[in-house]
Amino acid sequence: MKKLFPFQGKTVKVTKDMCDFNGHMNVNHIKKVFEQGWEFAASEFGINEEHFANGFSSFTLEDNYRFKKEFLEGQLIHPYFRLYNVNEKLFHLIGALFDDDNNICAMYETVEGHVDMSIRKIAPMPHQMITNMLNLKEEHSSMGEIPYDIRLKIKTYKE
Repeated sequence: MKKLFPFQGKTVKVTKDMCDFNGHMNVNHIKKVFEQGWEFAASEFGINEEHFANGFSSFTLEDNYRFKKEFLEGQLIHPYFRLYNVNEKLFHLIGALFDDDNNICAMYETVEGHVDMSIRKIAPMPHQMITNMLNLKEEHSSMGEIPYDIRLKIKTYKE
């Protein structure tokens, strides 16, 4: 299952401080683990300091989280990510958190808009960035279908 998500984040061990009154990992800490998707975006998409210095960024437009199985204190969480779709102004990133038995315990989707910070509006990505992301999307799509319902949608890129 993990092979469907080509970018592996850093493994996280659930600590007592991460757990809530139900004795399992609090959703806010799970969301922080999913934030590792930005390491993927920085390294693979080019949404990094240089991109920011050139006057661009990205804004979150919509997120979706789903939880199938709880994480308890002492368990390890293995985060994985994949570029699901992209067009000239938006990208759709998905992630999954796995336990040691390779079960998907939580799923994440986000739609991000590419922003020209001089006008603080959604704007087309630079040509090289969109080309790179389209290649990544094709590579990631070739790894197989995601085994759960994808809830967020963006229009597919058309040249």
